[in-house]
Amino acid sequence: MDSIKKILGIVWLAIAAAVLYLGITVMGIPKLVSGKQEDLVFGIIIVFILLPIVVGGMAVFGWYALKGEYSQEKM
Repeated sequence: MDSIKKILGIVWLAIAAAVLYLGITVMGIPKLVSGKQEDLVFGIIIVFILLPIVVGGMAVFGWYALKGEYSQEKM
């Protein structure tokens, strides 16, 4: 079971990296450079507020799972 948790830690880290890349390239930058005020506000909220929270949480969870913090011995 601990090996599955470590593998899922790698998966969470990969998902965090993918969300960061897609969040910036698909949702963030196009909204920031569109020229409309509504898009600019939405882009700022996504890039500077939501992405750090989502990516940071997923990355920390994946890092702890990879390092074995959720193993049976530590609980």
